Amino acid sequence: MTGAVLMLASVASHAVDFKSVGAAPVILYDAPSPKGGKLYVAPRGMPLEVVLSYGEWVKVRDASGEMAWTEAKGLSPKRSLVARAANLKVRASPDDNSSAVLLLDKGVLLELSEPATSGWVKVRHKDGQTGYVKTSEVWGL
Repeated sequence: MTGAVLMLASVASHAVDFKSVGAAPVILYDAPSPKGGKLYVAPRGMPLEVVLSYGEWVKVRDASGEMAWTEAKGLSPKRSLVARAANLKVRASPDDNSSAVLLLDKGVLLELSEPATSGWVKVRHKDGQTGYVKTSEVWGL
């Protein structure tokens, strides 16, 4: 019984938590304090992986793997994804043979419409168009 509890605790501790930058851009710092060095400004909607929570601050990782700190209040539970490569095809249905409804450049933000299933995820572009992309082609899941 103890082994099962430890295994569940281990799985829970490795759960990935993604958030997106909220309605306003946030400053990313090198330390959990506004007195820390400012690294860069993360734009509205940018997906960030929450690595650690420390009071009102969170340590986050961006799509490039860079780590930084920001205030938790600037993040939203709304999920965004970012295209990993140029010429990403957003398809009409979750199938490689489905027609492309949109072609995206690397770094384009997408809104997560439905949870990922069978290696595909339904997304929404800012222009309102929806479709499916392979989970391996986006970052933020």
